[in-house]
Amino acid sequence: MIGLHKSFAAMATSSAAVAFLALAAAPSARADAIADFYKSHPVQVVIGYTTGGAYDLYARVLSRYYGKYLPGNPTLVPQNMPGAGSLKAANYIYAVAPKDGSVFGTFGRGEAVEPLIGDSGATFDSRKFTWLGSITSEVSICATWNTSKVKTWDDALKHEFTVGGEGSGSDPDIFAAVMKNVFGAKLKLVTGYPGGNEINLAMERGEVDGRCGWSWSSVMSTKPDWIKNKKVNVFIQMAMKKDKDIDAPLIMDLAKDDHQRKILTLFFSRQEMGRPFAAPPGIPADRKAALIKAFNETMKDPSFLADTKKQKLDVDPVDAKDLAKLVDDIYATPKEILAEGKSIVAKGAR
Repeated sequence: MIGLHKSFAAMATSSAAVAFLALAAAPSARADAIADFYKSHPVQVVIGYTTGGAYDLYARVLSRYYGKYLPGNPTLVPQNMPGAGSLKAANYIYAVAPKDGSVFGTFGRGEAVEPLIGDSGATFDSRKFTWLGSITSEVSICATWNTSKVKTWDDALKHEFTVGGEGSGSDPDIFAAVMKNVFGAKLKLVTGYPGGNEINLAMERGEVDGRCGWSWSSVMSTKPDWIKNKKVNVFIQMAMKKDKDIDAPLIMDLAKDDHQRKILTLFFSRQEMGRPFAAPPGIPADRKAALIKAFNETMKDPSFLADTKKQKLDVDPVDAKDLAKLVDDIYATPKEILAEGKSIVAKGAR
């Protein structure tokens, strides 16, 4: 009997050891499986705008360093997909792109709100995107060319002027509608430009007077001479918080009451999303975790930080959990506020 007990004890010990080894090997096996996948799958990075703008610059600099933090070290292939203020890219990532972790991308921060207040027919649920994070939060501005009569916020309420837009859901179009329909700014939107570079060119040519919903980081990375040489008039900041380096009033400070502040929060909370990156819904959990981890690691990479600094691109990361919470909070906006916001967008600024 003693020998039998010893035999059972030995078997139990052996089984426990096997189970322990199996558990210990599981993470390694999962990592190997992810690496095997990415070794044979280049990662497509969809960019919802034309080349040369800030969204494009952020996506391309990210693509240079992100791959070394994914198992298998895949090649990242940036692909511009402009259209409808980046709605085309958002729709593609959500509904068309493979849901296997081989595609992610960036689109206008306003697209997260578009299904709630827009009239573009966006059918995606922003809560279901696989959010990877944002490289920074943003403050946007309204600016006019130096020859425009509109040089201050008061001027915008007195004189008619035109601003360029990109399409439904984009910051330039939405912010123009807010300025006109909430505050009575005398602007007219000329929309349909593929991206910010094209609007800038239209300003120089005199096709439009100005541009609203223009990220300050984009201004400083692509057109710092316009600020230094006073080629443009910056007359309002559009964000939840003021940037001390911009000599212009903050639109949130112009709210007349709490109700108006709630309306403005619906539109300008998107600025906290800055430069968001997302993958399709339904990605396998292990690859989702790998994508998010790689994003976080890239944000700390010394070469990435040196590259962004060289290009004058701000880096102030918002992680995936905070990004997802922000979207959830936006979706929890009271129905009456959403209805009023939808009405403001529907009136437009044309």
